[in-house]
Amino acid sequence: MLDQKKRRFPDAHEDIVRSRNTPDTPQTRSPAYQLAFTDDDFMCRDELRPVRLQLELLKPELMLTEYGVESTIVLFGGARVPEPSKKDQAATETLAGLSKYYEEARRFAHIVTERGQRDGNHLQNVIVTGGGPGVMEAGSRGAAEAGGVSIGLNIVLPHEQAPNEYVTPELCFNFHYFAIRKMHFLLRARAVCIFPGGFGTLDELFETLCLIQTQRMDPVPILLFGREFWEKIVNWDALADAGTISPEDLKLFRYVESAEDAVEAMDTWEA
Repeated sequence: MLDQKKRRFPDAHEDIVRSRNTPDTPQTRSPAYQLAFTDDDFMCRDELRPVRLQLELLKPELMLTEYGVESTIVLFGGARVPEPSKKDQAATETLAGLSKYYEEARRFAHIVTERGQRDGNHLQNVIVTGGGPGVMEAGSRGAAEAGGVSIGLNIVLPHEQAPNEYVTPELCFNFHYFAIRKMHFLLRARAVCIFPGGFGTLDELFETLCLIQTQRMDPVPILLFGREFWEKIVNWDALADAGTISPEDLKLFRYVESAEDAVEAMDTWEA
């Protein structure tokens, strides 16, 4: 942040305060007189979309840098996956069975956090999730139980939900643009762990695979928790047999079943 002693012009906060004490006249009551960056109606105009995109990219980047986050481990997975003690509340028997991955996500996050956050000024392998329930909660919870921090990248949805209680408050962000949110998931990623989930999880998985396949992103370990689940819903070999992907593309990811499997896979990964 800019040293206050080096400023040559008024701080924006100072002018916000001053503008609130402006004499009340027809001119000062007009929306035209409001400072542009405090005018919500102006900032939400369609023409300002490029500015809003830039702000959503810049705000988390600045705050993560100032906090000392240098690298992350991404956890994607279903919001509906229950913790084992609540699996009897699951909507389906299959979903109840997937509760074991809540526990694996929690244990994995605990292990990774203990290993990566020994130096509080240089945070490595910080767990980052979508900030919601299910697998996301499990990741945040494991990091908190290990005495570390975690990042939550929420997004405004029609049915608003609060971030899960385990996300570090100073590292909990809210987004309007899915595209910018996706960028923040991967900008510092050293590995991407995908647990069973739905459309959102599939979207995040395939976008990551596509970025690496097309060399728009450096290769990182992509770990799919639960071979049985993934092979049932995606016929990877059929894609390779059809020629729509290369057989080499099947090496972009690896199956794991437990937290320990995932840690070993990260440690032994060969790009």
